[in-house]
Amino acid sequence: MGNYTFIKVFSLVIFGSCTLTGCGVFVNAARYIIVFAGTVSLHAPKANEKVDIEFRHYGEKRGSYLLCGDDGEAITAGTAAWREEVIKTLRPYVLKEAAWALQQKPVTVTAKTSTRSAGGKHDFYSEGDYWWPDPVSPDSPYIQRDGMTNPDNFVAHRHAMVRLSRIVGSLASAWKITGDAKYLRHALKHCKAWFIDTATMMSPHLLYAQAIKGRVTGRGIGIIDAIQLMEVVQGLSAMENAPAMDKKILNGAKEWFERFTQWLTTHKYGKDEMNAANNHGTCWVMQVAVFAKFTGNQQLIKFCSDRYKTVLLPDQMAADGSFPRELRRTKPYGYSIFNLDAMATICQVLSSGTDDLWKFQTPDGKSIRKGIEFLYPYMADKSKWPHKQDVMYWENWPVAQPFLLFGATAYKNSDWFTTWKKLDHAPTVDEVIRNLPVRNPLIWIE
Repeated sequence: MGNYTFIKVFSLVIFGSCTLTGCGVFVNAARYIIVFAGTVSLHAPKANEKVDIEFRHYGEKRGSYLLCGDDGEAITAGTAAWREEVIKTLRPYVLKEAAWALQQKPVTVTAKTSTRSAGGKHDFYSEGDYWWPDPVSPDSPYIQRDGMTNPDNFVAHRHAMVRLSRIVGSLASAWKITGDAKYLRHALKHCKAWFIDTATMMSPHLLYAQAIKGRVTGRGIGIIDAIQLMEVVQGLSAMENAPAMDKKILNGAKEWFERFTQWLTTHKYGKDEMNAANNHGTCWVMQVAVFAKFTGNQQLIKFCSDRYKTVLLPDQMAADGSFPRELRRTKPYGYSIFNLDAMATICQVLSSGTDDLWKFQTPDGKSIRKGIEFLYPYMADKSKWPHKQDVMYWENWPVAQPFLLFGATAYKNSDWFTTWKKLDHAPTVDEVIRNLPVRNPLIWIE
């Protein structure tokens, strides 16, 4: 949540839900404008709990106040109701997942290793999805079968990272809903194991990701595996100013991500991935943007915003809003969804009052809105998809894609929002989860 700029601060003791009015705007104080340590929390305060409520004053009329986020835009009755509906939709899923997460102990990359990895115990390792043994000579270098996932690949580290993302994302979401510090404390245990504890931490690089037996020990496209760390970072950001936050762990995590981001932006693998002309290039910008915002790297934040406007959108999107490079793949539907999710997440993370990517369009009319308008009809009714079906997992898409919610919120589009509400919010297919890095939208929305 963003910080709220204010002219006057009122300290109140809340005895239940209350409604504040001013300038024709109402906000439910028990959900939307309770401020702890300078940031907004979605949870209601406990009985007799003292809270600070911050207002920005506009105009000359005494007693008229308009609540605004740090982007300068007002929180209106409509946006308040919108957020209430998001919480109502997600609450049962979040609390169920968080209950599971509370029972989980930390499992990092050190728990399992592969004899095929060229790295050490602390190094993340994965293998190229679409590479298989040569049936003519099984011991020779692997051969490619695009779109067909090899079920015998080493996936333990991927699964551990997805698990971490699920745990921290759901715990942070539950904290935002309830304010219960138990969710925060448990999330920190996992972050400490992954990023601080020298016995179990992961090395801050991906030198051995998406290796191919007999060909390479790692590749730049393996960087896409780390999109699962985004909800870890976003969860920590959402809880950063909570009274129960352990600043030592928080700062240790920030130091780890500073080192990781430096590697992403300087190593050959990172540069190769940045320059990828398809969803891999999009996902590089997406994760670097998230990590840069977490660590406060303003130079990288601007770089990612500029790259979205000057490279990703103009080079990847066609005039009709489609992504031709994704449509040429063997899984055009899934890849189109995945790339649009990534671009929408970039807009969600980087947009501000002075640099609103939701409103940006290229001189020839390409925009994130056009991308959503192109793909939305096939989210609402997949049978209308005019291109070939995906060779795998066709039946598992779509789910509650973040581009629908983020786009609906940005453009106040009720049709997109209604479709998002109806779709699956708790997918269980591994391939879907791996390609759905934003599974806990509560920690992403203002």
